Amino acid sequence: MISTLALAFLAPIGALAQSTAIGPVADLHIVNAFIQPDGFNRSYILANGVFPGPPIVGKKGDNFQINVIDELTNGTMLLSTSIPLLRPFGHQHWHGLFQATTNWADGPSFVNQCPIAANNSFLYNFNVPDQAGTFWYHSHLATQYCDGLRGALIIYDPDDPYLDLYDVDDETTIITLADWYHVPSTLGRSDSDATLINGLGRSPSPDSSLTTALAVISVTYGTRYRFRLISTACDPNFNFSIDGHTFSVIEADGIETEPVVADSIQIFAAQRYSFILTANQSVDNYWIRAPGSEGPTGFDNGVNSAILRYAGAPDEEPTTTDTSNNRLQENQSSHSCKSRRNGADYNLNLQLSQTADGRFMINDVQYISPNVPVLLQILSGATSAHDLLPPGSVYNLPLNQTIQITFNATTVAPRNGPHPFHLHGHAFDVVRSAGTTEYNFENPVRRDVVSTGTGLDIDNVTIRFRTDNAGGYYYVLVGRVLFENLNLSDSYPEFNPGFLHCHIDFHLEAGFAIVLAEGANETAAANPVPVAWEDLCPIYDNLTPEQIGGAGGPTS
Repeated sequence: MISTLALAFLAPIGALAQSTAIGPVADLHIVNAFIQPDGFNRSYILANGVFPGPPIVGKKGDNFQINVIDELTNGTMLLSTSIPLLRPFGHQHWHGLFQATTNWADGPSFVNQCPIAANNSFLYNFNVPDQAGTFWYHSHLATQYCDGLRGALIIYDPDDPYLDLYDVDDETTIITLADWYHVPSTLGRSDSDATLINGLGRSPSPDSSLTTALAVISVTYGTRYRFRLISTACDPNFNFSIDGHTFSVIEADGIETEPVVADSIQIFAAQRYSFILTANQSVDNYWIRAPGSEGPTGFDNGVNSAILRYAGAPDEEPTTTDTSNNRLQENQSSHSCKSRRNGADYNLNLQLSQTADGRFMINDVQYISPNVPVLLQILSGATSAHDLLPPGSVYNLPLNQTIQITFNATTVAPRNGPHPFHLHGHAFDVVRSAGTTEYNFENPVRRDVVSTGTGLDIDNVTIRFRTDNAGGYYYVLVGRVLFENLNLSDSYPEFNPGFLHCHIDFHLEAGFAIVLAEGANETAAANPVPVAWEDLCPIYDNLTPEQIGGAGGPTS
């Protein structure tokens, strides 16, 4: 292992600026590579050998053909992979995409597909007819994305209603936040060692001379920028701000919002925001700050930081101070549509709990991943929840109904919250947010990841969605504190299948999950699968434990 000191003055590898955007038709090579974005060198799992992975970009209406090629060789980490394409809310799924009629391309291992074995590939071929916005992609196998397999997915809208409010919206205005670990996730959970902004950051060190490079975002005075902020975190939430600047938030999780002025954003794992920033301050350098809820604290020596640099400013680190005092509240990012006031058609009550050894349970059942993906089980003729594996963790949902799900989290320790709860295949209306007893049916925020709050009695988070997508599978994985009330709405026709889960990846791995099968009887007709998808399981089932990898596997 190369020492941190020896690497301190090397140019770190993996910054977003070094990664050229690809798509909508492209190869995505999944490889092991040594990088040191915070000065610590180890082998990670990377898309095309960089961190973050290359931005995948396209336009609303595009056909995406992403060929994922598994070339992993390091057995201390999982050698198989599963990439779900992320989507905002609207109609498809990588993270945030609804995947209507292409549920097989959603990605979660053993729910929608078997993993892609090493030395194999799989073509994710799906359309994005009605969605645009800020998404991301990541592995959906165990805690694999914590080891580096994550990147931005941006779908541009030529008819963006806010187009006249900004001048620049391209690769240079993507901002990714990530927690970074010096120990492979397969060896156990630990607090993150660094916060990376656009792939670069610094670990705390007793030697203040260890100054690896920080990400620099360049702006020109008088220009208006649409920045796309993406949390690719495995665990912490971040408080994001830029010294001396305010901005106008116009998007949450791929959904347009009414503009809201703020100077900081609390962003939970897997959430995304777009904000417009006008470069109207003195030509200088300004700290970009993103402290996490766990991991390194403070800003000494550039920890939890990046740099906003005006053209003409000196090439040096900022001396600015944090004066932010107007944080965006989750219920402020309102959508213009109303939500239905009357009751739901179908109510599902879920009691959330945690065992003494840290495992999670829903309705007294611990989710254990099945050997056969739920989608394959249904396509093979099993449509009743009683016949589907894992037993007790699959719930049938009726089609074309407004669903309300209530999460009772009173028996889950409040210290573990809040949790970012994500629904695959749909966006939802948050008609009751954390920290309030009020319901908002007039202009609720619409998104696909919502904070559960701190687990107090007041945090009966309520969201709504409509089951208008035959063959939708919702993987419900809730970690930490979870919600008490989750109501889902009827506002979105033609949504695709998806998960509903806590996006703290370590909790997902700890078994806090259920699967919601939407319109199981109509799945085969609604989601025709390619032959290559059918081949994934036989290939994976023939792997030896050494070929699957994980802690104790072969290394190279």
